[in-house]
Amino acid sequence: MNISTDESALLALKSRISTIDPSNILIKNWSATTPVCAWIGVTCGLRHQRVTALNISSLNLSGNIPSQLGNLSFLVSLNLSRNYFYGNLPQELIKLRRLKIIDFRVNSFSGQIPSWFDFLPELQELYLRNNSFTGFIPPSLSNISTLQDLDLSFNPLQGKIPEEIGNLHNLKTLKLQFNRLTGLIPLTIFNISTLEILAFTGNNLSGNLPVDICHGIPRLKGLYLSINELDGEIPANLSECSQLQLLSLSFNKFRGSIPSEIGSIRMLQILYLGFNDLSGAIPPELGNLENLQKLDVGDNFLTGSIPASVGNLSTSLQYLYGNDCDLWGSIPKEIGNLSSLIGLVLNGNQLTGSIPTSVVDLQKLQVLYLDHNKISGSIPDTLCELRNLNGLSLSQNLITGAILDCIGNITTLRSLHLDANRLTSTIPASLWLQNDLLELNLSSNFLSGSLPQEIGNLKVATFIDLSVNRFSGSIPSQIGHLQSSINLSFAHNTLQGSIPESMGNLVNLERLDLSYNNLSGSIPKSFEALRYLTYFDVSFNDLSGEVPTGGPFKNFSSQSFMSNEGLCDDPIYGLPPCHTTGPKRRKLMLRVVFSLLGIIVLITIAMALGYAVGRYRRKNLVENTTDFAPGTTLSRVSYYELMQATQGYSESHLLGSGSFGSVYRGTLNDGRDVAVKVFDLQRQNAFKSFVVECEVLSNLRHRNLCKVVSTCSNQDFKALVLEYMPNGSLEKWLYSDDCLLDILQRINIMIDVACALEYLHYGYSTYIVHCDLKPSNVLLDEDMVAHLSDFGIAKLLGEGESNAHTTTIGTLGYIAPEYGLEGLVSIRCDVYSYGIMLMEVFTRMKPSSEIFSGELSLRCWINDSMPNAITRIIDSNLLGPEEEDYTENLNCLSSIMELALNCSMEGANERANMKDVVVALKKIRFQLLT
Repeated sequence: MNISTDESALLALKSRISTIDPSNILIKNWSATTPVCAWIGVTCGLRHQRVTALNISSLNLSGNIPSQLGNLSFLVSLNLSRNYFYGNLPQELIKLRRLKIIDFRVNSFSGQIPSWFDFLPELQELYLRNNSFTGFIPPSLSNISTLQDLDLSFNPLQGKIPEEIGNLHNLKTLKLQFNRLTGLIPLTIFNISTLEILAFTGNNLSGNLPVDICHGIPRLKGLYLSINELDGEIPANLSECSQLQLLSLSFNKFRGSIPSEIGSIRMLQILYLGFNDLSGAIPPELGNLENLQKLDVGDNFLTGSIPASVGNLSTSLQYLYGNDCDLWGSIPKEIGNLSSLIGLVLNGNQLTGSIPTSVVDLQKLQVLYLDHNKISGSIPDTLCELRNLNGLSLSQNLITGAILDCIGNITTLRSLHLDANRLTSTIPASLWLQNDLLELNLSSNFLSGSLPQEIGNLKVATFIDLSVNRFSGSIPSQIGHLQSSINLSFAHNTLQGSIPESMGNLVNLERLDLSYNNLSGSIPKSFEALRYLTYFDVSFNDLSGEVPTGGPFKNFSSQSFMSNEGLCDDPIYGLPPCHTTGPKRRKLMLRVVFSLLGIIVLITIAMALGYAVGRYRRKNLVENTTDFAPGTTLSRVSYYELMQATQGYSESHLLGSGSFGSVYRGTLNDGRDVAVKVFDLQRQNAFKSFVVECEVLSNLRHRNLCKVVSTCSNQDFKALVLEYMPNGSLEKWLYSDDCLLDILQRINIMIDVACALEYLHYGYSTYIVHCDLKPSNVLLDEDMVAHLSDFGIAKLLGEGESNAHTTTIGTLGYIAPEYGLEGLVSIRCDVYSYGIMLMEVFTRMKPSSEIFSGELSLRCWINDSMPNAITRIIDSNLLGPEEEDYTENLNCLSSIMELALNCSMEGANERANMKDVVVALKKIRFQLLT
């Protein structure tokens, strides 16, 4: 074998190659007229003049590897990386006995990783990352005793990490990132004393880390274990890895405290501990990490204050993330020592006090997120001196005073969020000079003044929210220059005048909210051109004229236009028809008459078809296990799996019983916890209840409705398999001695229930009436989010129907008068029940209590006590005169009781609707928080 053999092998490779590189450098260069050793990517040894290295990386080459490549018997290094090679690796490569380096990373090779790599006795580096290799990691790799670097990352490899990997006693780098590996990390790996980089990020590895983790790997420089299922405590022994520079443990399930010993790893540059279940305080010892550049402890259960020692990281720290924990106290002034800081993210805590003026020393700062805390005081002028700042978020705090006049000096600003504070100024003129601003949110403050024409300068802004303020005057015509805007809201202000025609130029707009203002005139016809508009709300204004019908308007509901007495259009919007005169009117009348005749014929046909199809669907529904959601596949559950899941429907698994059966907790074969609702078919209407729940839940999907996992149905057995709610029912939380809900929790729960009812009433093609609203039918998930359940007696009103009759009565005390006396059901019945439940939740008095007899009811008791004796009726756990926020809480509770009374008026048409209830409750929550 000689150089001619090498030439033939390379020409065979060339024959398999195609290129997407228009220059075709390699194809043109590899020619028999040129010596092989002069070809691009080819290196020859001086002694034998044989090919010793082939490096054709990053040449946009495509093709598969020919078996002849195994004839390059002197090859030491083979680099085909960053191309588009595909197919399996030919076994003939086993003949490359001198090979030390194989670099095939970033290609499209497939098949299993060959088991014959261990026949390459001198192999030191094997890079197969970013390919499409499948199957398992071959244990035979452990036989390559010379191997120093092994990288199999970014492949869909599965199974466990072989124990035998621990036999690679010369290994320095082991990278298995972003595969599908499972199981424990073999302890043998932690005994590879030469190991410097251990990277297992992005798998499904589980188990604990060994307490003496660094005892066997003292040379470790990088430990990448993020995005797995690891748990247990973080070993304090990590301090023995004195050369450690990067420690990444985020997105796992580690618990316990952050070991203070980590503060002694002086070479540490990056420390990622975010998104775990860590608790306790941030150790002050972390301030000793003088080389630390990035610190992330966010999204944990940390408490305590931010240690002042963090200021010791003065010249090194660039990013500090402590967001979404439970940190309290003030931001230490020593934060100003971090002169290299680029990102400071402390949102989602309980921080108090004011923003320290020392932030002026953070001249490299680009991101400052302090939102969702309890920070007070005014915005310090020194913020205007941060000339590199591009993201500032101070939302959801208690900040007062004015928006800084100098805000326009921060020319790098791209995102400004100051919403949900107590700001009381006008918007400074300099803000409108921020030509590069992308996001502006000033909502839910007490800002006033008019909107200037200069608002049109924000030409690249995609998000602008000025809602829930006190802005007045008209909407400037220059608003039409905001052609990048996607989300625009001026709702809940006192704006007046007409809606500018120029807003029709906002061609990228998806959401527009102008509700709750004093706007007049018509809705511009130009809005029909806003083809991306999916949310539109001009309700509660003084608009008049005809509603546009083209473009996106065919997708909007009556909720978009309500409470505008002058608007007219199609009755589908709940608006009166527009008046026409003369020949046009006569022509219109003829069209209407003929249309009505056609509609009558079609309705007759449709009713006949509907009756037949309905019978078929209902029959089919109860005779088969059904996959409900359109476009969604639900797992089928057999009777025997449910028997096993509930241990034979044992008493120990019983969650509760109702009118039509019992509910059991169970665990399916796939490990999911579920609630199994078994219908007792011997009870009257139980079969009908099952059918109704199937019909309702097969079509509904909402965050605050109980989700159906599957059904199990045969001639003698009917069951619904529902999402399990670990926190039980609202009734349990109201009346159990070991449960207590504060004001905010109760408001949040009732907002959730209101949102569910709003969806039932207005979010579907027909009205859906729940008919049995009460605390036991409101279930709470692990995050205390409320889910409305039990649709066993719900009514689906037909097209055009606003009410129906029923002989099935809901729970006494909650049902509306017309429901109980006449069996008349409408969405207003749910509103009445909601009002009663709202009273019950905040008084902790059942409407069926013995004290309510004769003419005295829960509603009468509350009505007679309002407003002067409200403290007598409210749950004593919610009000204490000694509390700091007593007056604010009392005002909010008074507003809630007034809303409850409006919901439970005796006349159905006098009651509020659920759309208004949601808005009202959210306003009350906002007042409570501010």
